Amino acid sequence: MELRDIEIFLALSEELHFGRTAERLHVSAARISQAIKKQERSIGAELFERTSRQVRLTPVGLQLRDDLLPVFQGLRASVDRARLAAQGKSDILRIGLLPSNAHELRPFWDAFRSLNPNWGIRLRYNGFVDPFGPLRRGEIDLLIAWLPVEEPDLSVGPVLFQESRVAAVSSDHRLADRKSASVEVFADCGVIGDESPLPDYWDDAFMPFYAPSGRKVERSHNAANLEELFAIISSGDAIHAMAAHATRFHVRPDIAYLHLHDAPPLSWGLVWRSDNDSAMVRAFVRTARELGTMSL
Repeated sequence: MELRDIEIFLALSEELHFGRTAERLHVSAARISQAIKKQERSIGAELFERTSRQVRLTPVGLQLRDDLLPVFQGLRASVDRARLAAQGKSDILRIGLLPSNAHELRPFWDAFRSLNPNWGIRLRYNGFVDPFGPLRRGEIDLLIAWLPVEEPDLSVGPVLFQESRVAAVSSDHRLADRKSASVEVFADCGVIGDESPLPDYWDDAFMPFYAPSGRKVERSHNAANLEELFAIISSGDAIHAMAAHATRFHVRPDIAYLHLHDAPPLSWGLVWRSDNDSAMVRAFVRTARELGTMSL
């Protein structure tokens, strides 16, 4: 089994969703399916049970995952250490981002690198499905997430930036010609739900369950990732709240953005595992506090 195929198998064993696994590994869902079928032919048994509603590991798949995971993690760590040594660095800080505006956060990356030349930074997109999973599994050291985050095993640090909010609608929606709107429009039109449940307090902070009038905001047409979210909005089946940086980093001919004039600003802050006493994490948190909150 090739190293890439092992990575695909282990990622699917965590995500249990072909689409999310493809997004995470930046390949097509067909590539994931082909790799798994190849592995199953080689082993002579199914590794996953697949239905129209769920994907789960078979007993053989569970055994293979438990055997491969520590081996793969050791191999990846060895390769990472070799790369760092070749670059004259001793370690690398892995940061997951829920927002899409990594470019606008360059002042934080540059300041950290300047103050800590022996450490590197690796950025990766962190999906909103299972948002805290990569932190808890040790795949990233820090997460940039919208606040509040109130998880007992996670610590929350400084706010990196704040921004306004917008409503995303299809370009031919009856609201599309407006410049701004109220949060009330979500109760009128309905919004998009999440394929996997998010913590209620955290979900409500981004997309309120109730409009200011007290009317319930109905959630439907579940989405597992940003592209699915945009596809549903583009079809006109629902609208959704977005952070304002979407108007700069997700400009699309099929989507219009309306400023939400009565929505509070959205804050994005640093989150890490409370049991992670990493010097790199402490250094980045300190750097972020010194730079202060950006207003975008």
